[in-house]
Amino acid sequence: MHVLRSLTLLTLGAVFFTGCSDDANNNDNQPKSCSVEAQTGCATGLVCEEVAGKDPMCLSPVSFKGKVVDALDGKAIAGARVVARDANDAAVSPVSITAADGTYTLSVPAKRDAQGKPLAAKLTLRADAAKYQTFPLAPRVALPIDVDTATGEPPVVQNASTDIGLIPLENAAGLGSVAGKVVVDGGLDLNPAGALVAAGGSTGVVDFKGNFVVFNVASGTGVDVRAFAAGLQIEPAAVDVAAGKETAGVELHVKAAATAKVTGSVQVVNGNGFSVTSVVLALKETFVPDAARGEVPKGLRVGNVTGAYEFVGVPDGEYIILAAFENDGLVRDPDISIGGTSILDVSVVGGASVTKEGFKVTGALSTESPGKDAMEEVMGTPSFVWGDDSSEDHYEVRVFDAFGKKIWENLAVDGVSGAKTVTANYAGPALLPGMIYQFRATSIGKDAVSISQTEDLRGVFVYR
Repeated sequence: MHVLRSLTLLTLGAVFFTGCSDDANNNDNQPKSCSVEAQTGCATGLVCEEVAGKDPMCLSPVSFKGKVVDALDGKAIAGARVVARDANDAAVSPVSITAADGTYTLSVPAKRDAQGKPLAAKLTLRADAAKYQTFPLAPRVALPIDVDTATGEPPVVQNASTDIGLIPLENAAGLGSVAGKVVVDGGLDLNPAGALVAAGGSTGVVDFKGNFVVFNVASGTGVDVRAFAAGLQIEPAAVDVAAGKETAGVELHVKAAATAKVTGSVQVVNGNGFSVTSVVLALKETFVPDAARGEVPKGLRVGNVTGAYEFVGVPDGEYIILAAFENDGLVRDPDISIGGTSILDVSVVGGASVTKEGFKVTGALSTESPGKDAMEEVMGTPSFVWGDDSSEDHYEVRVFDAFGKKIWENLAVDGVSGAKTVTANYAGPALLPGMIYQFRATSIGKDAVSISQTEDLRGVFVYR
């Protein structure tokens, strides 16, 4: 028999309960601690949370509330899957499914102080839906949401960062979906939450219960379904996908820990004062060559790189190595006339470690507008502004849409003399209201080779 004991404390507007259950054989009359990992021991409507300096306690959950809409027409999207992730892209929440009006409420973990108030922490959101592009995909980034800004009882965070606009796919005909679970075999102490699941070039993410859905998978027989995360070797499955239908019940099994290493080195050349970068392994089947972007599985990022880098626990798979992909003042050296500047790919097979040749990065051209520090709204005819490269002959500027498709370029933007910035006016086809775009500029030397570029995740704007 279990007897529920509860104690209500009203402090700083937070309500929390011990809410734990006593076992009949427990004669000391003290409640057992609830379990944060298993989420057991709490009354209905409460969650077990860590408390600074104390045992875990049963508390009112912190929730993110928002709405998922079509970015082009503002209409609500029902059935979208929203999940919260930590700084390492690990899923830390269950999945919330949006209602008919596009709204969702997502319970998120929140460590508390002694009064039950959420402590400072940042989470981001990922959203997936049928017939829509996943959010976030580069160059779009998910803005961090501060858990400690939650207010009310139960505490809620609801602001611009909890609303998500998804971009409709250009052609959703012939697409189905794949749903299932990642199962850890043999008593292995491994956690698949946050693993990236890929099927036919589309992806989904494993939630903290091990479940996943991959939308927008091209129909066909024997479609490979694979999951990737640092430290996990997950056995793939092959399934049949029918247009407009869900292939459910797919199981992917974690058979062992991934132990392969991928090593190499980065050389910073003319870094303009910047010398520290990061390196990521992007999943090759998600890589968009024109825009040089791809999805990065959980844990396959190395930061604070000044020379040598090493990835550990890399699962078998095909990857693209990208350095300076994040905004750090550096970019991959675009001068393909010299060695060490090509985009590198790497295959990890049978758990064998791989060492790749070194490659070069260089100081980036500064992005001034639009999208210097974050995505901006643009109306009318856009003007693109970036920092001058003193050794240039001319510049090239390109505009990509959210799918990485190049929609316009000007390969003969005049160089400037005595000016700190360069400006180019857009002269391409009509831009689509609500669509996300990015401009990238490249400086070209007198020998007709590329010198530098604007950064991979800057220059992003939404057209209104």
